[in-house]
Amino acid sequence: MAPIGKIHTYPNNPRVQKALIAARYNGVEVEAPEGFDFAITKTPEFLKKFPMGKVPAYEGADGLCLFESSAIAYYLAAYKQNSELLGSTAAESALIQQWVIFSESELCSNLGTWAYPLMGYTAYLKPSVDAAIEKVKRAMDVLNKVLLHQTYLVGEKVTFADIAIATSLIMPYKVLFDQEFRAQYKNVNRYFKTLINQPNFKAVVGEIPFCEVPLKYTPPKKEKKAAEPKKEKKAEQPKKEKKVEAAEEVEEPKPAPKPKSALDLLPPSPFVMDAWKRMYSNNDTDVAMKWFWENHDAEGFSIWRADYKYNDELTQTFMSNNLIGGFYARLERAHKYAFGSMIVRGTNNNNSISGYWVIRGQEIPYEIYDAADYESYQFTKIEPSQYEEKKKEIEDYMSWNFEDCADGKIFKLEVMPAYNDKLFKSMRVNNGIGWFMILNISM
Repeated sequence: MAPIGKIHTYPNNPRVQKALIAARYNGVEVEAPEGFDFAITKTPEFLKKFPMGKVPAYEGADGLCLFESSAIAYYLAAYKQNSELLGSTAAESALIQQWVIFSESELCSNLGTWAYPLMGYTAYLKPSVDAAIEKVKRAMDVLNKVLLHQTYLVGEKVTFADIAIATSLIMPYKVLFDQEFRAQYKNVNRYFKTLINQPNFKAVVGEIPFCEVPLKYTPPKKEKKAAEPKKEKKAEQPKKEKKVEAAEEVEEPKPAPKPKSALDLLPPSPFVMDAWKRMYSNNDTDVAMKWFWENHDAEGFSIWRADYKYNDELTQTFMSNNLIGGFYARLERAHKYAFGSMIVRGTNNNNSISGYWVIRGQEIPYEIYDAADYESYQFTKIEPSQYEEKKKEIEDYMSWNFEDCADGKIFKLEVMPAYNDKLFKSMRVNNGIGWFMILNISM
């Protein structure tokens, strides 16, 4: 049988697996060449067909061009007339679509946020990783309950829903879900094993080794400075007598010392900001917050809630997160004196920006209110008498423990793990992007 089309992609792209499996179930052949040169994605010929300049990209023998992996997989699942992969009734089709969306929004996006920092592809931000792990567990709980009395997600046969879910789980079963984690989800384990051992799955994904030792975050080691070679001592030369100058030399005036921040003149505090930042970065949030409350100095530091004033004007969640990043970029002088956790809550066209800050002193300092974006935020001081009342809310913002948390950023100086920024981009919490964030990859 002649191929019905070709998928342009790099080798072993996991975002292509669901398309190739769907094609096999429908008895159609699709080319997926092993050799691939990313340079072709910048050529006028490629961009004319695929204007996003990304892969995977499908080019059909009939001239059809598709550039999103979900669209490619859906097309191949629907290629055969009356394909059982998409259900036999409107209700089954809707249920299948439900699980396909679930695989992208609840599994792929959160698994990526969990795995990428551990792989060194993106910066490690503990609250973001912890929040993603909890969301993955919630999704796995849902699957485990649904699969208690079902072999497949929709009906009595493999559908596109199963293909989407199973391919989303391949990577975590390899590198994240160790035996202890898997023990909590026996129904999902049975379901996953059933699918990956189907001939059409195995022909595409091969053998899947289950994780024994999961990926863990390893802080980057500080590089030691190379010892400078010792300089050979030169033979001492006889000292020459200095000539007496006719007039005294005039010393150049020393540059005036840089003015200190008013915060540096405050009485010393037992609460050390750098120690708090290290504690927050390197420990579970509940451990870090326990340390915080035990060491917080209410006289030397204050706690503030910050709310964006124009939430009704916010649209896309990633754009809201960019606003936070822009604000942080103008607070360079405040790194020594402040720590903040700002998050985006809600969905596209219905979201808000808010967070909590720990700041040196009892007032908003010049280093913060001098930023151009400061006027866009309402800072409300939390008095010590309110700490007990606000404690849980503060801890939830520090750990991003909200069901509607879409994204966020932490304001602190931190050591980021090294990663190849020529190959990888930063991720957002819920951007739905797949397993490998190479520049030319799309969903």
